[in-house]
Amino acid sequence: MEMNSFDFIVGWFAAHCDGEWEHDVGIRVATLDNPGWRVDIRIEDTELQGIEIDWKVDEQSEQEWLQWRATGRFFEARCGPKDLGRAFDAFRLFAEGDR
Repeated sequence: MEMNSFDFIVGWFAAHCDGEWEHDVGIRVATLDNPGWRVDIRIEDTELQGIEIDWKVDEQSEQEWLQWRATGRFFEARCGPKDLGRAFDAFRLFAEGDR
């Protein structure tokens, strides 16, 4: 059975917990007021550190949208209220090298 993106992130997080890394930001998921979701994943001190990608934007409608980038320290995604799964998919593709 193929792993979904949520399970991928859970495994990725667990693999990077070393007693120190997880005490900083780690992974944060919060709501936005426009409405939508905010996902911030610390990639500093991981194999993804230093990778920088400018904002990628997929705006299908006012309610269906996804924007994400990598700053070298963080993977940051912002998305519509029903697009949290797409944000997780974007991180998985990024982490697997499909940039």
